[in-house]
Amino acid sequence: MAAKSPITCHVLDSSTGKPAEGVEIRLQDFTPAEKSPAGVDTFNPMATGVTNADGRCLDLLPARDSSEAKDLDAAVVPGTYKIVFKTKEYFEKTGRKCFYPWVEITFEIENPAEHYHIPLLISPYSFTTYRGS
Repeated sequence: MAAKSPITCHVLDSSTGKPAEGVEIRLQDFTPAEKSPAGVDTFNPMATGVTNADGRCLDLLPARDSSEAKDLDAAVVPGTYKIVFKTKEYFEKTGRKCFYPWVEITFEIENPAEHYHIPLLISPYSFTTYRGS
């Protein structure tokens, strides 16, 4: 099996029963107010990606065994993270309106050595998620 990013996601359009291709993904990490120079809670951009034809984004961060990952190893530490899925653009590309222009999923990493998979099921007027494997 090929190595993959320590954080991956998968988007399925439950209204069509198909993968959601072309959804823009933004990964952010959290800085609490007491550690922020501005004194406010802040989410900071880490990476961006786009779902493939299977609705997956497997390359948000370099795979742990790649040379690029060595520069980011310190970035994936225990803490709070957020993935933002830009759903409005996806639904507009498929000729549909939606209620949620984006979906934000905030999650905690306890053990950076583990793989974290964030699945998202979307429809124009609802969404759900769970911790995947």
